[in-house]
Amino acid sequence: MIELKLESIQGVVLGPVDVDGMIEVRASGSDPQCRLVPADGTVVQQGWYELYMEIEQGTPRMVSPVLYVDCGAGMSEESSVPLHVGRNGLGVSRTLLALGGELRVLRFDPSIGPSNARIGRVMLRRVSQLQAAGEMFKTIVRNMAGRRAKLRFAAASAKALATGGRSGLGSLLRHHYRALALRNEHDYDSWVALYGALDGPAPGEVEGWADKPLFSIVVPTYNTPEKWLRRCIQSVQEQSYGTWELCIADDASPQLQVSSVLREVASADARIKFIIREKNGHISASSNDALKLATGKYIVLLDHDDELHPHALYEMAKAFRSHPEWKMAFSDEDKIDDKGRRFDPYFKADWNYDLFLSHNCISHLGVYARDLIEKVGGFRLGYEGSQDWDLALRCIETLRDDEIGHVPHVLYHWRAIPGSTALGPGEKTYAHFAAIKSIQSHLDRIGRDAEVIDIPGFSGNYRVRNRLPEHPPRVSLIIPTRDRAELLRTAVESILEKTDYPDYELIIVDNQSAEAETHALLDELRGNSRVSVLSYDAPFNYSAINNFAVSKASGSVVGLLNNDIEVISADWLSEMVSQAIRPEVGAVGAMLYFPNDTIQHAGVILGFNGVGVHAYADRPRGWVGMMLRGRLLQNYSAVTAACLLVRKELYERVGGLDEGLKVAYNDIDFCLRIRDAGYRNLWTPYAELYHHESATRGSDVGGDKKIRFDQEVQLMMERWGRIVAADPAYNPNLADCGSTFDLAFPPRRVQNPRT
Repeated sequence: MIELKLESIQGVVLGPVDVDGMIEVRASGSDPQCRLVPADGTVVQQGWYELYMEIEQGTPRMVSPVLYVDCGAGMSEESSVPLHVGRNGLGVSRTLLALGGELRVLRFDPSIGPSNARIGRVMLRRVSQLQAAGEMFKTIVRNMAGRRAKLRFAAASAKALATGGRSGLGSLLRHHYRALALRNEHDYDSWVALYGALDGPAPGEVEGWADKPLFSIVVPTYNTPEKWLRRCIQSVQEQSYGTWELCIADDASPQLQVSSVLREVASADARIKFIIREKNGHISASSNDALKLATGKYIVLLDHDDELHPHALYEMAKAFRSHPEWKMAFSDEDKIDDKGRRFDPYFKADWNYDLFLSHNCISHLGVYARDLIEKVGGFRLGYEGSQDWDLALRCIETLRDDEIGHVPHVLYHWRAIPGSTALGPGEKTYAHFAAIKSIQSHLDRIGRDAEVIDIPGFSGNYRVRNRLPEHPPRVSLIIPTRDRAELLRTAVESILEKTDYPDYELIIVDNQSAEAETHALLDELRGNSRVSVLSYDAPFNYSAINNFAVSKASGSVVGLLNNDIEVISADWLSEMVSQAIRPEVGAVGAMLYFPNDTIQHAGVILGFNGVGVHAYADRPRGWVGMMLRGRLLQNYSAVTAACLLVRKELYERVGGLDEGLKVAYNDIDFCLRIRDAGYRNLWTPYAELYHHESATRGSDVGGDKKIRFDQEVQLMMERWGRIVAADPAYNPNLADCGSTFDLAFPPRRVQNPRT
C-alpha cells in the first residue's frame, strides 16, 4: 500500500488534520484542483492499482470528482478516471487505475463547482490484471438492472475474450466501467445541486413590466392527503412572480380535512379561491368548475399533490412576454418523492407533434390562453385520467406550430407516491384507455386513417399506425453503388425477399465500378423486372447521383438507400410510405442498426460534436432512451439518407440534394430545407434495417477528403448555424458531446429563440 497526501493546486483550501485523521477540503470556482503525491516519495510504477479514499460529504457536496493521470504523455479528458463517492455521511471510494508507465502526476479535481468535504486516508494498492478485470466485471454487473441484462453482458464478455483475447475483454470492461462511473457522477442529483435552482427576477424587474399577465392556477382536489395538499398550495404561494390566483375545486371529498385546509388557506390569502362540489363528478367535471373561478389571461394546470418550481410562473411570464404569438406553452418536468428528492427528469423537445401522439409530452407544466380553453370547451367528460391530453389535443388542432411554446427549464415536480401516475402509468388503468380514446378521437377529427396501438410493457406510450390507401403509391428505391458486390447483393436480395410492400422499383446507380464481380451482379440484376441499372460515369458525388436517379424514377415516392443496408422487418417500406404520404410530413427516416445489434441511427441530433450526430448511436438494440424516445415515433430536424423516403414532388420542389455537398451533410441540409418549407421530418422506429456504415467509401479524416469535409462543415454552419446551435428536437439541458441525451454539465443557455 502506498499512502498519498493532498496538495492544493488551485481553488482548494486544505485544513489541518483533525482528531479523526481527516482534512477539511473546501473547493471554490468551477475548476478546483489538488495533487495526490506519495507521502514517502515512493515511485509508482506501471501497472494496475486500486485507489482507496475516505470521503465525508459536506454542503454543498462534491459533484463529479475525477482523477487525471499523467504517465509521461500528459493529461486528457479521454484518460480521466471518474470517482464514485457516497452522497451522505462517510463513504469510501474504491477506483481502479491503469498506469501506462511510471506515474508523473496524479491530479484530483474534487468537484465541478464549490463544495465542502472531509477526506481521510488515501491509499494506492497494486493489483494484478486479473484482479482488476474481476473487480470491473463485478462492479458493472452489480449495477445492472435485471437478470437478462447481466446475462447479456456476461455473454458479451465471453465473446470479447474469445475473439480479442485478454486485450479485447479488457477494452470492453474498461469502456463499461468508465461509462458506469460517469453515469453515477453525472446524475440528476448532481445536476439539480448545480443548476436546478434557476435565477429569480432581479429586484424591481417585474414591477417595471407594463404588462404583468395574471395566471389562473387550476387545481381539482379529491381526498388529497393534507401534507401534500398543503405543500402543493405552499409551492404556489412561494412563487417569485406574484400575479396569480389559485382556483381550486374539490370534488366532494369524503375526507373533511380537504375542505378544512381550503377554507383555512383561502381566508389567509385573497388570491386563493375554492369551491366544494356537492356531488362527486370525477376530475373533468371538477376541473371545469375550477375553470369557472378563473379570470386570468392564462390557465395553469396543477395536480393536487404536485409542486411548482419557485420560479415557474416567472419563467412562463417571461416566455409569454417574449413570444406574444404563443397561445399555449409547456416546460420540462421531473418527479419528486415523499422526501422531497427530485428524480427522473424529462428534458423535452420543442413542440413535436408526432411525439405528442406517442405520449403526452406537454403534460407538466402546461399553460394555456384562457380564451383558447374556452374556445375548445374545457375538459370533456368521459376522458377522465387523460383529460389534460384530450384538452391539449383539441387545442393544438386550432393552432399553428409557432403558437405552441416550450420553456426548457424544469418548472414542475410530479409527486411520485402510491396511487399517482408519476410512480407508474399502470397505477391508473382507466387513464390508459382514456389516452387511447383521446388520441383516436383526435385522429378521427382530423380525418387521418390510422389506429392507436398500445406498446406492451410501456403503459402511457402508444403507436399511431397509419393505414395505406387501397392503391398504395409506387415507390422508387434508389441505391448508388461502386464495387463491393457482396454488399450490394445483400442489400438487393434482402429488399426483394423480405419487403411486403406491393408496388416498388429498384434503381441501382453504378458509379464507375471496376470489379468484375460487380459487373456480373449488375448484369444478373438487369434480368429482374423490379430492377433497373443506370450508369453514372463521373467522380463520386452522392447528391448528384441521387438527383440524377430521382429524375428517372417512376414512383410518386422516392427512397434513398445506401448499398450497405439490409432489410430486417418485412413491413419496413409499408410503415415508411404510410408516413411519407401524410401531406404535412417531409423526409422519413428509419431505425438502423450496426450488424452487432447496436443502434446506428435513431434520428439526427444537430449541434452535437459539431454539425450533428445520430441519436443513441452505439446503444444496444431495444434501448428505450429518455422517456422512451428511443422507441417512439417522433419528429426530428433531420434523418439520415442511408434510408430516407420522401414524396418525389417535394424532393424536386426543394431542389433535391445540394450537389455542392458531395459527401457529408447533404441529407441534413436536404432535411432542413424541407423543414424550412413548412414540413415535419419524421423518424420511425417501426422500420428496422441493418446498416454497414460507409463500407464502400472510406474515412474522411485525411488528405483531400479532410479538406472537402472541412469545407462542407463550414458551408453547413454558415447556412444553418442558428438551428444547429439550438435543435428543436433536443434540449439545452442535454449534452452536446459524449453520449446523446446525457445531462449537460453545464446546460447551454440559448440566447436566440428557436425557429
